[in-house]
Amino acid sequence: MNSVSVTGKEWMLKVFNEEEVKIFKDYFFLDEITARLLVIKQIKKDDVKNFLNPIIKNNLPNPNVLKDMEKATKRFVEAINKNEKIGFFGDYDVDGATATALLGRFLDDIKKKYEFYIPDRKTEGYGPSIESFDKLINKGANLICTLDCGTLSFGPIEYLHKKKIDVLVIDHHQSEINLPKAHSIINPNRLDDNSDLKYLCAAGVCFMFLISLNRALRKENWFKKNNIKEPDLINYLDLVSLGTVCDVVPLVGLNRAIVKQGLKILNLKKNLGLKTLIEVCKIENKTTPYHLGYVLGPRINAGGRVGKCSHGANLLLNKNPKETFHLALELDTFNKDRQLIEKELLKQIDGNIKDVNEPVIILSGKNWHEGVIGIIASRIKEKFNKPSIVISLNNGLGKGSARSVFGYDIGSVIISAVQKGIILKGGGHKMAGGFTLNEEKIKEFKEHVINKFNKTNIKDLETNKFFFDSVISPSAINLEFYNKVNSLSPFGSGNSEPKFRINNVRPVNSRIVGEKHVKSIMLGEDGSSIKTITFNATQSNIGAYLLKKNMKTFNIVGKLSLNEWRGQKNVEFIIDDISVNKNIKNTVPSSIG
Repeated sequence: MNSVSVTGKEWMLKVFNEEEVKIFKDYFFLDEITARLLVIKQIKKDDVKNFLNPIIKNNLPNPNVLKDMEKATKRFVEAINKNEKIGFFGDYDVDGATATALLGRFLDDIKKKYEFYIPDRKTEGYGPSIESFDKLINKGANLICTLDCGTLSFGPIEYLHKKKIDVLVIDHHQSEINLPKAHSIINPNRLDDNSDLKYLCAAGVCFMFLISLNRALRKENWFKKNNIKEPDLINYLDLVSLGTVCDVVPLVGLNRAIVKQGLKILNLKKNLGLKTLIEVCKIENKTTPYHLGYVLGPRINAGGRVGKCSHGANLLLNKNPKETFHLALELDTFNKDRQLIEKELLKQIDGNIKDVNEPVIILSGKNWHEGVIGIIASRIKEKFNKPSIVISLNNGLGKGSARSVFGYDIGSVIISAVQKGIILKGGGHKMAGGFTLNEEKIKEFKEHVINKFNKTNIKDLETNKFFFDSVISPSAINLEFYNKVNSLSPFGSGNSEPKFRINNVRPVNSRIVGEKHVKSIMLGEDGSSIKTITFNATQSNIGAYLLKKNMKTFNIVGKLSLNEWRGQKNVEFIIDDISVNKNIKNTVPSSIG
C-alpha cells in the first residue's frame, strides 16, 4: 500500500478499526465510506448524530459560562439605556473586522450610535494604543470595547482606567496570569476561564456576547418599550462563520455548527457587503468554506495589508450599494497588489531557506513587507509542515509573524518570550501570533522557540508522509459519493477534508489553465473517466508528469470537488500528488466504488 511519490512523500493509509466501522454502519444505518471516515476522525459513538447534523441550539452553551460575561453584559446594557456612545477598537484582520461588524450591526439594528477604529498594521501594529483610544474618546465614546485584542494591552487600558472610562475586552488570544485593569475581560483563553470554549475565534466570542446581550435586553422588555424589533441573531452567522474559517480555529463543537449554519445564511446574501464582494469575485455557485478562507477572507484582509485597514469592517457594515460596490472593488484591487508583493517576496525568501532541518523555520530580512509576512509564514509552514516564523527588520527593530502546527502552541511561546524579556511585545493563539523584538535578540529568540518545541510531544512531524483515508476506483467520482463525503463537512482546521487514492489511471488530455494550473481527463482501468485539476502545478514535478505525452499509468491522491455551472453539477478530483508505482492491490470493499 505504501509508495514514494514524485514529490518524495510516502503515501500512508490512515489506520482505522474495522470492527468500529461495522458498529457505526449497523447502529446508525450508515454507508461504508461515511462510517469509515467517522472512525478515522475518532468521532465517539455518542457524538455521531451531532457531528453529522451540527445544530446551533444543540451546541450552544449558556453564554454566562464565559468569565466576566454577566458583568460585561450589564455594563453594555447600562450604556444602551443611558444612550452612551460605544467605541469599538477592532483588530485589522478578518476576525477583527467581523467581530467589529457583528457588534456594529447589532447596534445599527437597535438604532444606537457607535464609533469604530481599526489600527494601521504597519504604523500602529497589533492592539490598542493610548493614541488610538484617544481618537475614540474624541469622537464621543463613553465605553470602549476591544475586539480580537486587548488581553495584554496593560498600558493603554491603564490609561483609560485612570480617565474613568470602562473597557470591555472581547478576545480569544492567550493571556498571562495578570490581566489589564479593564472593566471586563471575556476571553475563553484567560487562565481562570472554565468555559471549554478555547477554540472560539473573536467573532465567535462576540456572538456569545450578543446572545447574552440580546437576552438581557429582552428580559427587561427593552425591545417592546422602545418599539424596536428584536434582532434575529441567526442572521449574523454569516459574519461569524467568515471570522471562524479565516482565523483557522478548529471546526469542532460550536464552531462546526456556526460554519454549517453560517454558510446557509451567507448564501441567502443578506449582508450587502458580502453579497457585493461575492459578485465582484464572480462566485456563481454556493459559497463554501474554501471561498471564505481563500477568496473572500483574503480580500477583506487585503486593505489592512496595504494601508487601508478600515475597509474590511466598512464593507461588512455599509448599507449603501454604491459605496459598498466601490469598497468591494478596491479590496479586490488591493488583493491583487498583495498577491504581487507576496509573489516577489516568496521568490526572494524561498531560495534562501537553509535551516529546513530545524524543527521550527525562522527567517529574517531587511524591509520585508510587513503586510504579507504572515502569509509567507503560512506558505512556508504548508510547504515544510513545520512551525514557521518570518521577521521583517527595519532600523534595528524586527516585526515578526508566526504560523504553527497542531501540538505547538505558538501564542504561549511568544508570551513566554515577552515574560523573559526576549521580545518587546507580542501575543497570539495556538496556531498564529505576532511580535516585536530588537534585532540583536533574534538569536536568543530562535533558541527560545526551538527549546520550547523540543519539550513538546511532536518530535516527528511526518514531513515526508502523505496520509489518505481510502483507496477508491475512478467510478466512485460521482455526485452520490461526493454527497456522502460532504456529509462530514464543513472541512477545515480540526476537521480535515478526506483524501483518496486512485490507482492506475492514465491522462488522455492535459492542458494548462489559468497560467499555472493543470486540468486533465483521466482514464481508469475500468474504462471510466474522471476530470481532475492540479493547482500550481506547471512548475512542479507533478505538472511535468501530467503534461508529458504518451504517459503510462500512475496513481493519484487528492480530494473531491463539486463544480456547479448553470444548474449542472460535476464532481472533479483535485490532485495533490502522483506516484508511478503499479499493480498495487486495491483492498477497499466494493461498496466504495
